[in-house]
Amino acid sequence: MAEAAKWYVVHTYSGYENTVKATIEKTIETRHLQDLIHVVSIPMETVTEITDNGPKTYDRKVYPGYVLVKMIMSDEAWYIIKNVRGVTGFVGSGTKPTPLTEEEVLQLGVEKHEIVVGYAEGDNVKINDGPLTNFVGVVEMVDIEKNKVRVIVSMFGRETPVELELDQVELADE
Repeated sequence: MAEAAKWYVVHTYSGYENTVKATIEKTIETRHLQDLIHVVSIPMETVTEITDNGPKTYDRKVYPGYVLVKMIMSDEAWYIIKNVRGVTGFVGSGTKPTPLTEEEVLQLGVEKHEIVVGYAEGDNVKINDGPLTNFVGVVEMVDIEKNKVRVIVSMFGRETPVELELDQVELADE
């Protein structure tokens, strides 16, 4: 199969997300469909609630009623997922499921693309994207989890902090 796997959104009854995920994963295992259906995911976020008894941390579903599936769309894969108890259908127009775009996948955070930066705090960097392209500044802070870097740029004789994405700057030639 030359076709690449894409992410699809499966709509479920509310509260059935974990059951649907477990059933799909078990079906993949018993029918040996690992090459067709790659990943089943329920986007979760960690929430910390401050109560009278102190902070309480728990995970909650970001999109209740939805399960994300990375798969190669075929009649067999569509049929297997569509007939899982608790699934109401795929998200898409009519009967044809619509795959998520790269931007949507990154926004949902289901696939992490590891970014390796060639600079650290205190390094001189050159901005290579955005309205401040070709400006040179000093890295003040790097936050890999949030994909952010704060650079101090000298504009009009003043030091100005600018927050950018990690790939918008590169190490400056000394």
